[in-house]
Amino acid sequence: MQPGYPPQPPQQIDNNMTMSIVAIFLFWPLAIPAIINASKVNPLLQQGDYAGAQAAAAESKKWSKWALIVGIAWIGIVVLCCLGSSLLGALSNSAMSY
Repeated sequence: MQPGYPPQPPQQIDNNMTMSIVAIFLFWPLAIPAIINASKVNPLLQQGDYAGAQAAAAESKKWSKWALIVGIAWIGIVVLCCLGSSLLGALSNSAMSY
């Protein structure tokens, strides 16, 4: 560090906790590792382990994204099945009424 320059503030790393919490409502089995890794980021930053904090944040983001993808796909499949079965039921009822 050179004299005359103010010390650099510690780096801020997004821990992705918000995305992890949202992901737990969509597909909790994959969101649990996301929350665990997100909760590791701030303590690692306070210890000065920036590489570890970045790795934990990256893991949290990865697990959160997978939970979101699987959860949204699952909801889409359920909606399609419900709509498909409703449509088939409506078609079979209308065919029987003739």
